[in-house]
Amino acid sequence: MQEASFQGFIRTLIYIIAIYYIIKFLARIFLPILVKKAVEKAGENFQKQQQYAQGNPWQKTPNNDEIIIDTANAKKTRETKKVGDYVDYEEID
Repeated sequence: MQEASFQGFIRTLIYIIAIYYIIKFLARIFLPILVKKAVEKAGENFQKQQQYAQGNPWQKTPNNDEIIIDTANAKKTRETKKVGDYVDYEEID
């Protein structure tokens, strides 16, 4: 059975601290670059979705001459349900 030595414990602590600071240093360098690329890609995806949503709702299928109407952009009338009569209450002194 092996016993841990004090020197081995200190050496392990130094390695852990060194690795922590190396990762912290590299994160300061590369993390802003990665975040910038992620934001740019999200912006591009958003623009594509907006262009598709604002595009022509009439689409032709490549296989045949069917026309597909995109009804997602069509305005739907809202149904209002009348639950009861409105009663105007007055304060009594």
